[in-house]
Amino acid sequence: MNSNLRLKIGLAILTVFTIGSLLLPFFNTVDPSQQGKYLKNLPMSSAHLLGTNSLGQDTFWFLVFAIRNSLLLGVAVSLCSTIISVLVGLSAGYIGGWYDRVVMLITDSFITIPILPILIVLGALVRGSTSFFSIGLILVVFSWAWNSRTIRSIALSVREREFINMARFSGMSTLGIILKEVFPYVYAYTVVGFINSILFVINTEAALAVIGLSNVRVPTLGSIIFWALNYNALFIGQFTWVVAPVVATVLLFLGLFLTSTGYNELFALRRGRV
Repeated sequence: MNSNLRLKIGLAILTVFTIGSLLLPFFNTVDPSQQGKYLKNLPMSSAHLLGTNSLGQDTFWFLVFAIRNSLLLGVAVSLCSTIISVLVGLSAGYIGGWYDRVVMLITDSFITIPILPILIVLGALVRGSTSFFSIGLILVVFSWAWNSRTIRSIALSVREREFINMARFSGMSTLGIILKEVFPYVYAYTVVGFINSILFVINTEAALAVIGLSNVRVPTLGSIIFWALNYNALFIGQFTWVVAPVVATVLLFLGLFLTSTGYNELFALRRGRV
């Protein structure tokens, strides 16, 4: 698939999901997580596009809010972790010395720690009282290290180039060199890493929610599947309760994947023409 076409398809999917999940909630006046608001297990109709579930919730509106919350969590956590990884990676790669060794020791420690078991243990410890903010904070802590090491390796290569020495001899500050001279070389990777981090965050939160270790009271793609599995949706004929969030998750992941790979290929192509 052509990189431009791949990028366009990915962006189109993400645009539909983003605009839909941000605008549609304004047309709903009912809290989608409120139970018993409607008759249970109603079929699909004009009043309930995906029917209602065994909790008396409108499946369509719960899904809309779930996509919005998952996207907001993914973007917020990815933004924070990307900023941390860029600052840590660039500073360690450019400054070097003892600072680089200490920072990389900490970074490698986070990389080698098995993330999922730690998240499961932390989720089990705070089960029932987990706030959405706490989930995001935990995900930030465990999602910055890998990108940081890669950015550091790029910075190590760039700092040996002649224009860096010229900038240093001209009196430019360390922070100025890092931001103005080194950062442009890691920008493309940062964008791709940001998108991939969104994938990681949404996937991890969904996995925790499905096993009941996230805040399942907040609508997310994981929590909707959690409730559907708990109430045996497939066995009672509530297929949309399970199928809809699974299809939405697959499409969202496809959009993020196509955007990430498409942008990476497009940037590599443009760089090769320079």
